[in-house]
Amino acid sequence: MNIHEWQAKELLAAHGVAIPRGGLPADAVEASAIAESFGGRAVVKAQIHAGGRGKGGGVKLAENPAEAAAWFDRMMGMTLVTPQTGPKGRVVRAVYLSEAVAIDRELYLSLLVDRGSSRVALLASTEGGMEIEQVAAEAPQKLFRLAIDPATGIGPHHARDVAAALGFHGEVFRQFQVFLLNVYNLFIKNDCSLVEINPLVVTKSGELLALDAKISLDDNAMARHPELAIYRDPHEESPEEVEASRYGLNFIKLDGTIGCMVNGAGLAMATMDIIKLCGGEPANFLDVGGGASEEAVKNAFGIILRDRAVKAVLVNIFGGIVRCDLVARGIIKAAREMDIHVPVVVRLEGTNADEGRHLLAESGLDLRVAEDLGAAARIVVASIA
Repeated sequence: MNIHEWQAKELLAAHGVAIPRGGLPADAVEASAIAESFGGRAVVKAQIHAGGRGKGGGVKLAENPAEAAAWFDRMMGMTLVTPQTGPKGRVVRAVYLSEAVAIDRELYLSLLVDRGSSRVALLASTEGGMEIEQVAAEAPQKLFRLAIDPATGIGPHHARDVAAALGFHGEVFRQFQVFLLNVYNLFIKNDCSLVEINPLVVTKSGELLALDAKISLDDNAMARHPELAIYRDPHEESPEEVEASRYGLNFIKLDGTIGCMVNGAGLAMATMDIIKLCGGEPANFLDVGGGASEEAVKNAFGIILRDRAVKAVLVNIFGGIVRCDLVARGIIKAAREMDIHVPVVVRLEGTNADEGRHLLAESGLDLRVAEDLGAAARIVVASIA
């Protein structure tokens, strides 16, 4: 689950990480008052779940409270297009004001889960303000990497190594050791998948601050953190993903034309791969779970078919825990109750697969049944050629 910058900074501050003063005004009058409390100057920042906001006009420096109010009015409700939003952009529903600070140095710091090594990967660079992919491509020698074993955690020696790599000395060196330990504790305590501070700045007065921050929380761990559920912003997610979460379905919207309904994340990935191998493009990732019920299948069909880009649907079910005959009944129920106006190809294998295929064949519905996944993918791709 991604969260907004102002929420990320709220979490950072709660864990003892220094941030500039900030505020989330409800209107232009409050924006002016917040800027006044900062001494007049403020950075006005549109809040969406995407980077590159400055490039799209979503970050502006206000020299006085009147400018802060004016920028607030311009940003609130605007559709902000950045390199990460795509051409449709995102509607701005919140604007954050941050205290303007005198910057001496800009740096980069992030923690993320490295699933390949089962470690927490720490990345740091002296090239703050740049996208880390750009740093890795253009100046890899300026990217410091460190793998931290979560079983033993972070220690002062890690902090000293990173501080030295960033060229810190004296008081800033000492500040950074506490700063990094607090960021790591936030990362672990809240089951984060990413904490990125870009830029991490040293002010002209020698203060270390998280000037901008991005935090992603592991959805699978949210049951352990009900207090963080308030940070979820449904407006920043596709309506289909929000609906799927209500039904306990794992759904991710993609850009293709072939809807996918599969049980099991690994099988879903393989299904999308074979669709692409046959020349098609998947419209979604949808995992109905290992124990898919008739109701789950019906709900999944509804979500897929509401996407106007979908021209055909491939259902790929392997009956291990779930029985294929129950899945077939769910497909038949959905087809009879809903207006399915696109070709549907079904591949069933596993427990009661023969019975499931028989039910589909005897249903009288226009459903194309395939026993082999490769054949199913070829049929569904050919159906929209």
